[in-house]
Amino acid sequence: MSNPAFADIDACVFDAYGTLFDVHSAVRRGGAALGDKADAVSALWRQKQLEYTWLRSLMDTHVDFWQVTSEGLDYALIASGVEDSGLHAQLMDLYLSLDAYPDVTDALTRLRAGGKKTAILSNGAPKMLDAAVASAGLTDLLDEALSVEDVGIYKPDRRVYQIAVERLSTTPERICFVSTNAWDASGAAHFGFRVAWMNRFGKIPERLPGKLSATMESLNELPPLLGL
Repeated sequence: MSNPAFADIDACVFDAYGTLFDVHSAVRRGGAALGDKADAVSALWRQKQLEYTWLRSLMDTHVDFWQVTSEGLDYALIASGVEDSGLHAQLMDLYLSLDAYPDVTDALTRLRAGGKKTAILSNGAPKMLDAAVASAGLTDLLDEALSVEDVGIYKPDRRVYQIAVERLSTTPERICFVSTNAWDASGAAHFGFRVAWMNRFGKIPERLPGKLSATMESLNELPPLLGL
């Protein structure tokens, strides 16, 4: 059933990592050497990756997401008692071809068939996004893959969300933004997007500014929200 909050939407803009692409698939495919430490390493890698984006933004010491991802992996491996440069290189390489979640292709296809623009807006560096999109076979289903590197600061800075407004030639209230990351969903809603929080993992909403317009458990719920 369509949601009135998503009437007159021109474009659907998606976070990439954790929303379209499974950030834990790199360790699942290449982390056998970690044994029973694999899940803990993957979780800590993701945690430090995100923490470093926020901290570098506050410190005004921006580097691209490839470096942040590498530094987060360094921390996670050392914290788990693993120092293996070959494993580090292997996992970083796999991060360029993360698995897309099973609901991604169908949802994007339905949105495009319904006349909506589709785009990624991500912390990812351009080379990372291009590789992930191509690997997942999503190139023809996206109008844009937008990176924070255009403004040199990470989400949830308002300048990041403004990239989508300018590149898609519309206004914030005519963009439906989708993210699994609750902090990103809040930041986008505070900016002015209509936000459908993709709550894949049964989390609770963040206590942050920004009113969410809808909450979903699967991307399959998105086209009906827009009346498609």
